[in-house]
Amino acid sequence: MIPKSFIQDLLNRLDIVDVVERYVPLKKAGANYVACCPFHNEKSPSFTVSQAKQFYHCFGCGAHGTAISFVMEHLGLGFVEAVEELAQSIGMAVQHEQTAVGVASHKAAPDLYEIMQVATRYYFGQLKASRRAIEYLERRGLTGAIAAKFGIGYAPDGWQNLAAAYPDYQRHELEEVGLVISGDDDKRYDRFRDRIMFPIINVRGQVIGFGGRVLDKGEPKYLNSPETVLFEKGRELYGLFQAQKSIRGSQRALVVEGYMDVVALAQHGVEYAVATLGTATTSHHIQKLLRLAEQMVFCFDGDKAGRKAAWRALENALPLLQDGKRINFLFLPAEHDPDSFVREFGREVFEQRVAEAMPLSEYLLEEICSGLDLRSQEARNQLIQRAKPLISAITSPVTALLLRKEVAALAGVTQPELEALYEIAPIVKAPPRAFKKAARASFPVHRVLLQCLLAHPEFGKEMPGDWHDEGEDAEAVMALLSVLREADYAVSGPALAQMFQGTTHARTIAQAEAGMLAWGEEFDVEREFNGLLGKLREDRRLQAFQVMQQEAARGGPSGMSSEQREQYLQLLRRNKDVPGK
Repeated sequence: MIPKSFIQDLLNRLDIVDVVERYVPLKKAGANYVACCPFHNEKSPSFTVSQAKQFYHCFGCGAHGTAISFVMEHLGLGFVEAVEELAQSIGMAVQHEQTAVGVASHKAAPDLYEIMQVATRYYFGQLKASRRAIEYLERRGLTGAIAAKFGIGYAPDGWQNLAAAYPDYQRHELEEVGLVISGDDDKRYDRFRDRIMFPIINVRGQVIGFGGRVLDKGEPKYLNSPETVLFEKGRELYGLFQAQKSIRGSQRALVVEGYMDVVALAQHGVEYAVATLGTATTSHHIQKLLRLAEQMVFCFDGDKAGRKAAWRALENALPLLQDGKRINFLFLPAEHDPDSFVREFGREVFEQRVAEAMPLSEYLLEEICSGLDLRSQEARNQLIQRAKPLISAITSPVTALLLRKEVAALAGVTQPELEALYEIAPIVKAPPRAFKKAARASFPVHRVLLQCLLAHPEFGKEMPGDWHDEGEDAEAVMALLSVLREADYAVSGPALAQMFQGTTHARTIAQAEAGMLAWGEEFDVEREFNGLLGKLREDRRLQAFQVMQQEAARGGPSGMSSEQREQYLQLLRRNKDVPGK
C-alpha cells in the first residue's frame, strides 16, 4: 500500500499541466489550458486543465481527475503503476506501507527488469542463429521486421542454456522471475526449451514475462512465465505496449486468443490487437482497454471453445459496461483463427468483419433465447430465469434500461414487473415532490460548500462537528469532513479529490470541481465560505429555537431545567430582539 501522505506529496510536487502536455498539446485559454479531449473524439476543444486547481475536466465526455487519474486513463495503468510512473518522472522513490499482518508489501527490485531484458536479448540472438526457428516463423508468414518489433526470440533445446547469458546461473533472481526452475535435487534448469519466445511487455516498455510456443508437436503448446513479482497474467495483455498508440488512434481494441494472432494481424496492418495470456478475459483486462478506447471487440473462434470463452468475457464485462462505450463480439469460421483468416483474406476483409461484429446486447439476447420457443409460457419463464443474473449485473443506466425493456418485451411482461421479479431498483424513479423542492432549495448552498472545501480543505475545521444534511452534495461534504478529521496531516485539495476517485462521491466531486473552473480571479473563496457557514449556523439556531418553542408551549418555562430556560431566553432575545431581564 502507498501512504496517503506520499500521494499528497507527489501531487504537490507535480504540475498537472506538465504531466498532461507530455501526451496532449495544450493551448492557453485565460487562466486555464484547453485541448481536444484525448478520451473521446471531438473537433473543438472541451478538455480543460486548471493549473491553479490541479485538475482536468472534459465538458464533452465528463472525464475528470488529477495528474494521477490522467496517467491511469491515458496509459491504461493501475493506480500503483501510475503513481510509480509519475514518481519516477520527478525522481521520487515510492514509499510502501506495511500490510495489515505486519509484513512489508513486496516491490520488485529495479534489477529484475534488467534480468528480463538480458534474457530477451539472449533469446533474440538465438533466433538469428537458428535456421530451424527462422524457417518456422517464415512458414507462419512472419517477416524479420515484425519479429524485431515484437522482440520475438528462440530458446534453444537444452537444460542450462541461460548460463551463457548469466555468469551467476545460481542467483536466486532467475528463479524469482520465472526463467529457471529448481528441481527436487536442487539442480537448476531453464524453464523454456526449444520454443519460440514472445516477450510480454508492460505499458512502460519493460519485459515482465515470456510466452513460449513449441516449434513442432508437443505439450503444452504454449508455456507462459509463472506468476511473479513482475508478472500477473490476469492483469496483463500481450501486445498492448505495441498496440496502445493504434488503439488510441482508432479508438478500438481487438481482443484475440493467441500471440501469433496479434503478431500476424500487426504485420497485415491491424495494429490494435492484444491477446490474453492463457487465461480468460478478466475485469482488469476490460477496465484497462476501456480506458484506452471507445470500442472493444472480442474475436474468438466460432467453435465450442471459442463460444465458451466469449460468454465468459461477456459475463465479466457486464458490471463494467459504460454508457457510450461499445463491446462487440466477432466469431470467425470454425476452420479459422485471426492469424489464418488475415493471411488468407487480407486486412480489408478482416476489418470489414470487425466493423460488422455483433453488439454485446445482441449476443446476450441471442444466447439467452437459444433453444427457447417463446410462444410458450414455460419458455418465457425460463428466459426470465436465464436473464436475471446478467441483467442484475449491469450498472450503466442506459444499457441497463434498454436491456431490461428488451428482456421484458421478449418475456411478455412489463419493465416494472421484471424489476419487481428480479428485486432490483428501477433505473428511472421520480423522487417525491417535496424532496425535489427541498433539493432545489438546498443544492446551491451544499454545492458551493463542497467547492470551498475542495479549494481549501483547512476550512473543514470550522465546520460544526455534528453537521449533517441530505442530498448528494451534502453527503459528499460529510464524506470530505470525515476524511479531514481522521487525517493526521494537512490534506491538500488535489489529494482530497484523488482519495474519492472511484467512489460513490466521485461524480458529485467532479461536477463541483467543473463548476470551479468558472470562478474568476475576483472570487473570494474565504468570504463565500464564511457567508455559508454563517447561514448554516443561523439555520441551526432557528431549528433549535423552534424545538424549544414547542417544548415551552407544551410544558411552559417551569417544565424546563434552569440551563434549558436560560438557553431558550437567549434564543428568544436573538430571534425577537426583545430586551434582556
